[in-house]
Amino acid sequence: MKQILLALLIGASLPAFAEMPVFQITIKDHLFQPAQTMIPAGQQVKLVVDNQDDTPEEFEGDDFDVEKIIPGHSQAEILVGPFEAGEYKFVGEFHEDTAKGALIVQ
Repeated sequence: MKQILLALLIGASLPAFAEMPVFQITIKDHLFQPAQTMIPAGQQVKLVVDNQDDTPEEFEGDDFDVEKIIPGHSQAEILVGPFEAGEYKFVGEFHEDTAKGALIVQ
């Protein structure tokens, strides 16, 4: 009986994970592309950050609590939010002069 209940609980939670919006951000030539990413308000989202440069970059949220080092030629998945409507800036800490971006939350 416990196994059936556990299976039902796990099965009921899977659609919630499947419905999480995913947004792709690329790092190339020490720039974020796109520089602005629109995401929904009030919902957690997954950012897939693809570092196409040879060198590592640290994705850091200036306006939210995220720090993630992404080695060159690799990807990282970063869960953020939920946020209220507004603009939330982030940088590539290793190249702050060029690697700048923002999440535009609507």
